[in-house]
Amino acid sequence: MKKDVMLVTGAGQISMAIARRTGFGKKIVLGDKKIENAKTIASIMTAAGYDVEPFEMDLASRDSIKAIITKALEYGELKYLVNGAGVSPSQAPIEAVLKVDLYGTAVLLEEVGKVIAKGGAGVTISSQSGWRMPQLTPEQDRALATTPTEELLGLDFLQPENIRDTLHAYQLAKRANEKRVMYECVRWGERGARINDIAPGIIVTPLAIDEFNGPRGDFYRNMFAKCPAGRPGTADEMANIAELLLSDAGAFVTGSTFLADGGATASYFYGPLQPEKQ
Repeated sequence: MKKDVMLVTGAGQISMAIARRTGFGKKIVLGDKKIENAKTIASIMTAAGYDVEPFEMDLASRDSIKAIITKALEYGELKYLVNGAGVSPSQAPIEAVLKVDLYGTAVLLEEVGKVIAKGGAGVTISSQSGWRMPQLTPEQDRALATTPTEELLGLDFLQPENIRDTLHAYQLAKRANEKRVMYECVRWGERGARINDIAPGIIVTPLAIDEFNGPRGDFYRNMFAKCPAGRPGTADEMANIAELLLSDAGAFVTGSTFLADGGATASYFYGPLQPEKQ
């Protein structure tokens, strides 16, 4: 018997939390660049009664993305996408952040959008970082949304010499994710499907711990201490949002970004996290 298929990229805590919340009764194809990570999460979930197939995939490669989609389609209709793959600004240089988080996500949304089943839905994970960079021009925002995927990394303002550091690259990538979701939701809608974005704040995951221990650790600890929630978030809280977006309860929601950062962005603009004026 063929099942509805859920494609999950990035074998991390947020991906697993969403898959556990919404993936029961489905065939889950779980991709990660490190197959050991995918196998570990697959083992945990299989032991809990889920049907998970680990797969080695690289979000920075269109061929790899197409390969995992082909694998997913072997099991039935591709009905759901959960994209939690990516790298942090402490894990990779500027070029890699743009290649994986910006280009790779755009290609994934495009390729899945070609085959997503009617009634299907997807979520991709961006970041609060896209909300706290200087505003781009309308022309730049439109370029991030609509430029053909193979031309994205050629945009002038995405050239490494025009990017201050890896955090700036990450902010641009996450802004691009949000704009790309708006663009792709129109194409997904033509197939009767929906795509949305979740922009988490600081969520306690191994990736976040890398940040806490990295050069911006004090900055991040100060951020969650001074946000209205007064703490970092959890992967299960992101799964709460994804459950709505992937279910029929979210049927009227597409092309949207849900900022879930404990109020850190609000505090950055209007509270104690406001940057000191020079």
